[in-house]
Amino acid sequence: MKHDAVIRSSLDHFFQITRRHSTIPREISAGLTIFGSMAYIMAVNPAVLAGAGLARHDMIMTTIAGAVAGTLLMALWARLPIALAPAMSSNVLFAQVVVQQAHVSPSTAFTVVLFSGMCFTLLSLTRLRLKIIQSFPPCIILGIQTAIGAFIARIGLISAGIAVPSAGGLGFASLSHPAVILALAGVMFCLLLQLLRIPAGLLVTIMVLTLAGLVVPGPDGQPLTQLPGHLIDWPHYPVNMLAPFDFHEFFQHLGLLLPITLYILLSDFFDATGTMLTVTRQAGLCGTREQPDLPPRAFAADGAASIIGALLGTCTVSAYLESLTGAEAGGRTGLSALVVALLFALSCFFWPLITAIPALATAPVLVFVGIIMLSNLTELPDNLEESFPPLCMVLLTVVTGSFMLALACGMLLYTAMLLIRRAFHKVTPVIICLDITFLCYMILQGRF
Repeated sequence: MKHDAVIRSSLDHFFQITRRHSTIPREISAGLTIFGSMAYIMAVNPAVLAGAGLARHDMIMTTIAGAVAGTLLMALWARLPIALAPAMSSNVLFAQVVVQQAHVSPSTAFTVVLFSGMCFTLLSLTRLRLKIIQSFPPCIILGIQTAIGAFIARIGLISAGIAVPSAGGLGFASLSHPAVILALAGVMFCLLLQLLRIPAGLLVTIMVLTLAGLVVPGPDGQPLTQLPGHLIDWPHYPVNMLAPFDFHEFFQHLGLLLPITLYILLSDFFDATGTMLTVTRQAGLCGTREQPDLPPRAFAADGAASIIGALLGTCTVSAYLESLTGAEAGGRTGLSALVVALLFALSCFFWPLITAIPALATAPVLVFVGIIMLSNLTELPDNLEESFPPLCMVLLTVVTGSFMLALACGMLLYTAMLLIRRAFHKVTPVIICLDITFLCYMILQGRF
């Protein structure tokens, strides 16, 4: 009993649990809630990165390792109730844009992630972070969020077999295929669980579709879900994925990869800022007179997690908005994040079961997450000058399947509209630098 009291006292002192008006049981409960709401990433991230030619089993291990490392940083250093894992937007860009569209190797793509993480960490340690946030066009930030949502939803529809190649680009699949019906049902089921506020709805959707795949045949006539020989096994970390960088190819194609590096930096920068501010304000830890802004440690922990994630062989590791479920459950300290990290670590023993999850089970989750990101369009401003660029970015992303092209066009279009309206005071140095960078990207991409 005395030993238990010492442990409780130590936890309370380290995480400031009583000071933040919480309790140890409440923090543990919040950690369980966060893990349940974001555990789907262990199935979705490997499925997405497999599109870059990476082994799915290897990606399960690196996904778990990145989530554990990033969440531990936030728990023990920043001491905030925020969990981190490989980002949903970053993994799609890694596989689809950097590897498939830019035609570079996964090793070079990991180098892009490394440099963006290093820049993010440096920015987090200076006041330049605040200046960039204040000078970046809000409509372009909105365009990034919504266009990425369209991009993720598009990938999900194709992966699920709902959207198929046709003479006009993409067409609707035939409902005569049981797999297509199951995928559509999965999207609706995911929506239903979210409307009913079922805890861990995305994870439940993946589990239900995986079980249904045992009896539903795929295009080859075999069941969609193939059970492994054993459900639990000792984890085997892919040593070849440790520091998997190719600096030679990165600098050889620097002109093409620099804008992509810049985008990943900006995406992580604004996503992390928005996510962490939202979660901590919900928890009453910032946005108050005593603590108006997040501590530098929070941003530094997120940036350092991206560097560590690249070293471990996964895409950008960033803060997850699903941490909001923990804040709503009463989580106020890093103890809840520590619980999440421990649960991710335990999950690595179930990798055979995770590898059995078919792509069709994760595709509806991609569609749903993408649509949720598209819902940010409700924040469109009334004036044409600010609403036109993000709408064009969404349209170009859906039609061309190229997010970087949409981002470049949206940025250049925004600047052109400012010049036409003679709003020269809004053309900041940040905007000019971005325009030059994306213009060079479009020229170089055409040559490659």
